[in-house]
Amino acid sequence: MIRRLPLLPTLIVAAAVVVMIGLGVWQLQRRAEKEAMLALVASNPARPPVAFPTFSPVPSEQLFRRSSAYCLHVIRWHSEAGRAADGTTGYRYIADCATGAEGPGVLVAAGVSARPDAKPQWQGGQMRGWIGEEPDHRSLLSRISGKAMPLRPMLIAGEPVPGLKPLAPPTAADVPNNHLAYAGQWFFFAAIAVIIYLLALAKRTPPVDPR
Repeated sequence: MIRRLPLLPTLIVAAAVVVMIGLGVWQLQRRAEKEAMLALVASNPARPPVAFPTFSPVPSEQLFRRSSAYCLHVIRWHSEAGRAADGTTGYRYIADCATGAEGPGVLVAAGVSARPDAKPQWQGGQMRGWIGEEPDHRSLLSRISGKAMPLRPMLIAGEPVPGLKPLAPPTAADVPNNHLAYAGQWFFFAAIAVIIYLLALAKRTPPVDPR
């Protein structure tokens, strides 16, 4: 005997599963786009310098290109995990700089220290290096859904400020390509939703009397 499925819950679960599968397919499409972008980014450091971008997001054709920026004065310092040019790891010190009385300012990754409490004495000035992006602290959900705010441009200094070690030059390997993992997560969520719903139906539906 074919049991009648509850209409509304079935429609809701089916719609959710279709959306999750669609998001998984979308992530697979974005993976192909990201691979093409990474090929472009890998060639950017050898291309001629360009003006430092003022606003986000950083175009793919400018990411890791050589550039320069002027820091009028350092507003504050903060540190992130980072890697030095000699291969050692430590704390990457990033200066949040003013560029004038108004405006967006500029971020400058100024060098690496082994100490988490280093106090760089650099107060500002002209800095040359490569165009990068600020550290990514956006939530996983916002990145998967495509609702995350774009990362701000950040100059990766070619020469460190006094007291810090030089940063490792940027490479395409620094750009995450997690779209395959995101696609797998959405497909996994869709499968789990179907399994949970089937288990709920089995528990809810009384056994059929064989008589």
